[in-house]
Amino acid sequence: MGGDADGGGKAASNNKDGNKNEDDKVKPESAATMRRSCMLLVLLAIITYVTYPSDALGRSVEPTAHTVFFYGWISAISTGLGVLPLCFVREMKEYWVGVSNAIAAGMMSAASYSLFVEGCTFHDPNDSSTLSSPLRTAIGCTLGLGFILLTKNFIERHEDETQLSNLRGANMKKILLIIFVMTLHSFSEGVGIGVSFGGEHGKDLGVFISASLAVHNVPEGLAVAIVMLPRKVSRATAAVWCVVTSLPQPLMAVPAFWFVHHFLPVLPVGLGFAGGAMMWVAFMELLVEAYEDTDLVTTAVVSLSSLAVMHHISELIEEHA
Repeated sequence: MGGDADGGGKAASNNKDGNKNEDDKVKPESAATMRRSCMLLVLLAIITYVTYPSDALGRSVEPTAHTVFFYGWISAISTGLGVLPLCFVREMKEYWVGVSNAIAAGMMSAASYSLFVEGCTFHDPNDSSTLSSPLRTAIGCTLGLGFILLTKNFIERHEDETQLSNLRGANMKKILLIIFVMTLHSFSEGVGIGVSFGGEHGKDLGVFISASLAVHNVPEGLAVAIVMLPRKVSRATAAVWCVVTSLPQPLMAVPAFWFVHHFLPVLPVGLGFAGGAMMWVAFMELLVEAYEDTDLVTTAVVSLSSLAVMHHISELIEEHA
């Protein structure tokens, strides 16, 4: 009798484990979902072609809302490129992820510097503010740092749900939470694109900032893809989700551009906000992650080289403006 009871208990336990393993199994993506994802990628390409402004490369033309949206859109689309490395290798080595983060950190550091300089040297006859431009830029920088810290605190409160290493059998809600957090992070980047197109050198600075964020978005897209692919999600679907996380960039860029365009005294604050947010991401996130994935020498050499190249490009753009 006792043996039968033990056998029944083991069978029940094995049955529970079997059900649990069955629940943890990840089903491959259906062919219909893959087709929809491919159609969405084609749609994204069509939108990119249709929204291309005729004055995109014209330096003599003042930036418009159309131009701002397009560059924000290009920055968002570049997030989908994060899937490309995983098309050639099953798993991206941490070392190369660290190198890409170091490159992005250098570019964003140069972009932050350009934003601060533009804000501190801002001068316009219609500027009615009694506060100096450097002070307004400093206020904006403080607000930008505060916004990033609030976002960081939100992530830390949900740290258990955002551990990438535990996602192989995780619930889809946890993955959606990670995507939501990364989407929330894109709002400040969209504001940065919008305000960078304001002011005297708006066109050149806006293109420079958009390019920097576009490069920064590639490793962010890689992070999303690394989360999605273990769940048997196709690379096309992962690319779509990557772009979704950055959609706030073009959507926030236009309102931010309109706001600073009609309220000039706020422009240095906006430039400082964008610079502060980008500076935090570059120094406290990208550089730290690059160091953890590579080493101190590699991180320093790659990031400083990237910073120097982007700073030189910025000076060339300013000389030919």
